[in-house]
Amino acid sequence: MSSMANFQPLYKQVYELLTARLVSGQWKASAPIPSEMALAKELGVSQGTVRKALNQMVAEQLLERQQGKGTFVAEHTQESSLFRFFRLREPHGESLIPRTQVLSSLRRAAKKNEREIFSLDSNEQVVELRRLRFLKDTPIICEKVIQPLSIFPDIDKEPQLPNSLYTLYQEKYGISIVSVNDELRAHTLPSEFAELLELPVGAPVLAVERASKHIDGRVVELSYAYCNTERFVYSVQHK
Repeated sequence: MSSMANFQPLYKQVYELLTARLVSGQWKASAPIPSEMALAKELGVSQGTVRKALNQMVAEQLLERQQGKGTFVAEHTQESSLFRFFRLREPHGESLIPRTQVLSSLRRAAKKNEREIFSLDSNEQVVELRRLRFLKDTPIICEKVIQPLSIFPDIDKEPQLPNSLYTLYQEKYGISIVSVNDELRAHTLPSEFAELLELPVGAPVLAVERASKHIDGRVVELSYAYCNTERFVYSVQHK
């Protein structure tokens, strides 16, 4: 184990090795992983070192422990994905699950910034998906989602997209979204979204640009959203 990386703590080396098994698909979503004792024996390290590495993976929600059953690869269900990554809710209220309406889905050439972010060649295409999302039957988000076809082949041909795209990414494409980077700005509502959000053109809205990352650190999805925050707030909980 000591030759795996330069000057990294042993548990970090174990963490990277085990994370690589998720990236490669060796460990599938919802599948149990070997016991701490078995992993320690296989890797030639102490059980405590393995436990420390697994604790970090659990904290990052790559793995989940089930009482009396063992440790399993985390699975993106509709509910878990939405509660973890959907940020809008009532002030001081509980998390809400949105309803989603697909407006359009089309293929186009990747733009320069998209090619740079996704590491695409000049002739590659992306899918531009547009959705309208509702809370309590109120339209609150107009969203544009960019999906590289090299990562999600024929995703525009899916007959019915789920409310949480991250679930589809994991189940069909082996892509597990483990973190997102959100950049927020105050913005005025463009005319093309005003009618959809039932707001006047130029109304103040929250603009959110999101980069969603696979377990291997790659950005695999971009999204741009205009959010009506008259009744709802953008909420982030830190534990």
